[in-house]
Amino acid sequence: MSLIHSPTFPDFTRARILVAGDLMLDRYWSGATRRISPEAPVPVVQVDRVEERPGGAANVALNLAALGVRTALVGITGADEAADLLAERLAGVGITARLHRRADVPTVTKLRVLSHHQQLIRLDFEQSLAPRDGDADPLPALLAERLADVDLLLLSDYAKGTLADPQALIALARTAGIPVLVDPKGRDFARYRGATLLTPNRGELEEIVGVCRDDVALIEKGQRLRVELDLDALLVTLGERGMLLLRPSAEALHLPTQAREVFDVTGAGDTVIATLAAALGAGVDLAEACALANCAAGLAVGKLGTATVSAPELERAYRGTEWQTVLEQDALVAAVATARARGERVVMTNGCFDILHEGHVAYLQQARRLGDRLVVAVNDDDSVRRLKGDGRPINGVEQRMAVLAGLASVDWVCAFGEETPAALICRVKPDLLVKGGDYRPDDIAGADCVRANGGEVRVLDFLPGRSTSRILGAIRKAKRQPSLS
Repeated sequence: MSLIHSPTFPDFTRARILVAGDLMLDRYWSGATRRISPEAPVPVVQVDRVEERPGGAANVALNLAALGVRTALVGITGADEAADLLAERLAGVGITARLHRRADVPTVTKLRVLSHHQQLIRLDFEQSLAPRDGDADPLPALLAERLADVDLLLLSDYAKGTLADPQALIALARTAGIPVLVDPKGRDFARYRGATLLTPNRGELEEIVGVCRDDVALIEKGQRLRVELDLDALLVTLGERGMLLLRPSAEALHLPTQAREVFDVTGAGDTVIATLAAALGAGVDLAEACALANCAAGLAVGKLGTATVSAPELERAYRGTEWQTVLEQDALVAAVATARARGERVVMTNGCFDILHEGHVAYLQQARRLGDRLVVAVNDDDSVRRLKGDGRPINGVEQRMAVLAGLASVDWVCAFGEETPAALICRVKPDLLVKGGDYRPDDIAGADCVRANGGEVRVLDFLPGRSTSRILGAIRKAKRQPSLS
């Protein structure tokens, strides 16, 4: 599964997605506060703007429609004005919605009162949407009518009762050969057994598997849960740390996100799973789809309320490479140009990084402290083979870049296939080119281009006694030792 992002942005209009889950109406009352109420020590909001937006699973559908996906939606509402508003808003953006209206419950509504972009209070109007005793669940029949016309089923669970029996829905879809993505809720993930992929956040996952004190524990417990639930993959969202993708027969893939001011996290999970579904429905592989979802999540948290991300907006951010770590060369050049326009100092280094060890980590941390962005150019497999001989590299270029991308010190990683990275360095034109070891600055590939552009070349210290060759030698020696068993 390639980690090098394709220059072709996916055509989301190819995707046909069916969303099923808890529907809500999000209401926002906004206005200025200039005084305290004489009745109680609370601010008085002079409401001058009222907004109604589809929320919950309906917001997931909105996110899909904003990307251009052909979107269908099924769910349960009350038989009330809120349901009418919800249906009107959904139809207005081209979403085909089939609402099962019940007279015995209200449409789930969340009213937020805001002033100066600050939420002062939230009022919830809701009752359980689960079927009453003796009543049939309407969701399987609603789904069965739609499955023949979709590529993927997305279950958006907000624990309001609509997805009372997700197993029935998963079975219907999988029998029809349709993948099922689930945004889960609650402490019983066994309800989603057999789905294609789940997208819990770290807190939700730890509610199931217990506290994970580090990434090793998170990966181990997450993989165990994935196997227990017969999932194809598990995507764990990590907030400001990005995402962690767990799959069978593949090492964990960490997709770090760039630091960004968080304005409002409301609906960010909806954006993640909607973008993931849209990308998969458009034929993108899973790793690339997760990278797109990671980018979209970063855009979503910079907006107020349950906002959507449009396809042009996502494409601009994605092509601008602000959100990507592993890049193709053209994308890297564009990323560096953007960083330099913001006044950032770009540091660049290169190497094979076949087996990442503490010497590499310390060196890259040292390099990153010298600027605002660190670019790491990595020899591709053929280049390593020419330099190191047969049997190298031990790890392929995609695996090596994935590991480097997971380091906090590294901003961008890019592969090159020539004997030296001189051509790539001349394109990037870093402000500072660094190399570790006993090089002389004049002998470092690309030094002339960097200096000609006004940059600097520097040799950094490297921890003595740490090298990939030494590690491989120790492994070979250990293999030659006689077994004690």
